[in-house]
Amino acid sequence: MKFAEAIRAAIDAELSADQSVVVLGEEVGALGGVFTVTKGLVDKYGEDRVLDSPISEGALAGFAAGAATAGMRPIVEIMFSDFVMLAMDQLVNFAAKIHYMSNGQFSVPLVVRLPGGAGTNHGPQHSQALESWFAQTPGLIVAMPSTPSDAYWMLREAVRLDDPVMFFENKNLYFRLAEEIDPAEGPRGLRAAVRRPGDDVTIVSAGRMVGASLEAADLLAEAGFSIEVVDMRYLWPLDYGTVAASVRKTSKLAVVYEAVEYGGWGSEIASWAARDLFTDLDGPIHRIGTHRVPIPVGVPLEEAIVPTPATIFESVLELAKY
Repeated sequence: MKFAEAIRAAIDAELSADQSVVVLGEEVGALGGVFTVTKGLVDKYGEDRVLDSPISEGALAGFAAGAATAGMRPIVEIMFSDFVMLAMDQLVNFAAKIHYMSNGQFSVPLVVRLPGGAGTNHGPQHSQALESWFAQTPGLIVAMPSTPSDAYWMLREAVRLDDPVMFFENKNLYFRLAEEIDPAEGPRGLRAAVRRPGDDVTIVSAGRMVGASLEAADLLAEAGFSIEVVDMRYLWPLDYGTVAASVRKTSKLAVVYEAVEYGGWGSEIASWAARDLFTDLDGPIHRIGTHRVPIPVGVPLEEAIVPTPATIFESVLELAKY
């Protein structure tokens, strides 16, 4: 099952299991979404549960958040994550805060699906990695799967949570990754995963960068270094325990993320580790993120500013030799 198909299967399963689950978004019905992730769902569940919305992300997010406070469990698709800026007030000022401001009277069981990231040559307004913005917002859970199996189970778990979840899907993975989904495996429980065991350096990553980090780890193995790769899965809440256990084994830490390196979520990991794991570290913490420039059009230009297996290899090799 491909990454996009796994997300569709998760939505299908939740629509089937719970009548309060609805799908909302621009062209999610007849078209099946711009990336065809929701293709066929309107034929199965009807226009009352798979709703095409006007081109207004603010209205869409506000309607969905209001419906969530009234007992529905909406799954919203923002066509490209870049367009979520038009819905920020409804998501950040309302959905994230109403549980706190109402003293627990209202919950917002809302999932916002956000296809984002570079790698598909969509230019500066359709390729950004904005997850760090939401990881800083109290009241929001931020999910970022890296495999089809995780995409399936993490989305199913997100729909069942009572807090709003920002679900970042790297569109570059939609049709590139495929694997069988184990129906017995079950939800992840908001935990990180060790994707590759190693002894010399810990790489912490999420989303598409997990695959790039694993490729870099293969190259580093040829150079004689054993690299452990930790997939965070969630940027909030952060599974500090899994990272700490890995760093205490390897004594060196690199953080690889597609968001802008300056002020990105990887900086938070680095800052926390510099204080809480100070005596466990035998080298400087490396951050490998995207340069603080607009995402250019053209694959070679993208690869010049977004982390690649080659740039990750160079940075982690320097750290491994430290």
